[in-house]
Formats: sequence, C-alpha cells, structure tokens
Amino acid sequence: MESSGAKLLTPYKLGPFTLKNRCVMAALTRVRADPTTSVPNDLHVEYYSQRAGSAFILTECSQIVAESKSFPGSAGIHSEETVAGWKRVTDAVHEKGGLIFLQIWHGGRTVPSERSGAQPIGPSPIIPNISYTGQEGSKKFSDTPREMTIEDIKNITEAFRLGAERAKRAGFDGVQLHGANGYLIDNFLRSGSNKRTDEYGGSVENRCRFPLEVIDQLISVFGADRVGIKISPLGRFNDMYDENPVETFSYLLEQLDARGCSFVELRDAEEATGKAQVPDIYKALRPFFKRAIVANQGLDFEKGNAIIASGLADLVSFGRLFIANPDLVERFRLGKGLNPPDPKTFYGSGPKGYTDYPFLSAEAQSH
Repeated sequence: MESSGAKLLTPYKLGPFTLKNRCVMAALTRVRADPTTSVPNDLHVEYYSQRAGSAFILTECSQIVAESKSFPGSAGIHSEETVAGWKRVTDAVHEKGGLIFLQIWHGGRTVPSERSGAQPIGPSPIIPNISYTGQEGSKKFSDTPREMTIEDIKNITEAFRLGAERAKRAGFDGVQLHGANGYLIDNFLRSGSNKRTDEYGGSVENRCRFPLEVIDQLISVFGADRVGIKISPLGRFNDMYDENPVETFSYLLEQLDARGCSFVELRDAEEATGKAQVPDIYKALRPFFKRAIVANQGLDFEKGNAIIASGLADLVSFGRLFIANPDLVERFRLGKGLNPPDPKTFYGSGPKGYTDYPFLSAEAQSH
C-alpha cells in the first residue's frame, strides 16, 4: 500500500469546506441507539468522534418520523431528544476537527407494521420480496404498502424539511438524502417499485418529482452546497429494480446539478445482475453531474485512488474499512496494515465491534 502521491490523501474543495483528504466515512447501520427513543448515546459520541480524521462523516440513516424506521436501534432525527443526542455527537466530531453530515431517511415500504403500528407506505401497493425477524424472533415477510396519496406526499416532504431543521439545530455540517437501497426515495425513483399513473409516476420526470421536491426542502434549510444524496441505480437490495437506470438517474443528476447540490454518492452494483445491466455506472453517469461524485461499494486504497485518477469520481466512501479502522486515513498515509472487520458485531448493542477496534500504536506511527 504505497501512499506517495495518493489521490485519496489530497485535499478537496467541497462547497464551503476544504476537505483534508478524500476518504469519506460511509453511512453504516449499526443499531446502537435506544430501540424505543432512537436517541444517540455515549457510544455514538465515541464511535463517530473516533473517525473524525475522515474527509467527512456520513451518519447512519436517521428517520424523520418515529414510524418511518425499518429496524430498531437506528438513531433518529424526529424529536428534541434526538436533536440533543446528536448535538453531543457533532460537538465531539467538531472538537477533533472533523465534519459530519446527517443521512436523512424514511424507510418507505420496508417499514414493518409490527414495529410502526401502521401499514407501510410507498408510491405503489407492491409488496417487496423481503423478510425480517419479528418481535418474538420468528421470520416475517413484508406487508403490502399503502399507496401514498398526494396529501401523504406533501406531508412527508414537510417532514423531511422539519428533519433538516432539527439536523441544523443538532450542529450537522449538512445533510445527505438517503435515495438508495430500496427506501422511500428510491421507491419513487425506480420503475420496479413505482407504478403510479399521476404526476408522481410513469415518466422519468414524474418518478423524480418527489425526490427533487424533498431535495428542494433540504436546500431551503441548509443551502445547496451542504446537501447531497446517495443513490444505488443498479442495486437489488430490498427487491429493487429499474428498467433503464441510465435514463432515470442521468435525468436526476442533471436536475441535482442544476440546483447546485454538493455531492452525489453513487453506489455501484453489488450483485452480478446489476453489473450486467450497466457494466460501468460511473462512466455512464459522470457526465451528468459536474460537482463531487463520491464512489461507493467495495473499494479499497488502490481502487479508490484509481477511480479518482480516472476522473470518474472525486471522493471515495468506505464502509467496512472505517468500521474496523477508526484511524483509516492515517493507516493509508503510513502504508500500515488494516484491522479486519468482524461481521458478527456489525449490528447489535454495546461497544464490542463498535468502539473497541484498535488504533495504530505510537510506535507503529513513528516507523
């Protein structure tokens, strides 16, 4: 791992920020918050501040209303208690010279009615072929989502604005709209989950309408240069599919670019079926967004440097590498080995596998 001349370790101007490197901490579901209140706690303060050496941190997905979380233990942004919890996190990150963006989120059709107490919502009443573990430990399958009314859409758009207001009060440097992985925004974007026949479905322009209305509300709170989005055009997670992802997402990126959005985190295909649909999604979509593209999915030091050098991305987000290596950037800089992640502790409670991964020793840093 040769760090000399590495693109990942060079500064980058992102909106009002001069990033110290190009290694972004990806949003990661870790379910360490209180499952009832969703309030961030001392573990979150330690976990995120440990990783303040990244270009900037993207938090775990954070729900805008209590009933919009797809799994227990996610840290929300739907109450004053969650604002206070997150404020402790942002203060700790800022004290270490870091930047932190909230990934703002609604689970859409993946929210189990058993947990929310209500029927899940989505653009269309299409049941996703996914399952979850019920409260008594049994395997359960998704409910049929209720097709959102126009009033529902307006109400959720406003809920995103209020969530952004709370995020601003909590001290975040910006927000990233979660538009990937089969959650509500993604449900509207892709043709496989959106079969509406009104102004929010059908054409590419209509399917992008609600996501862009949400983006406009986030911009109204933070300004365009502090607002980004994550997308997964080829992803199959949560039973997602789009018939023509290049057509859909090139239009979306053009609209985001016109609005002056700060960055697009572009998740590459994880499954072979997605890769077969569009072999190089970065090359296909790069021309449609002039600002920062953040490459995501299975990248390491070498691959990250290569994609930045190619011009197809400007930054790289790392997930599992940051889980196991809170000092990932320093390890990259010094050419040191990496801690291996322990998947058994990715999700759960307590510090094990969350805040206890070792940093480089002082001796290792000096050699």
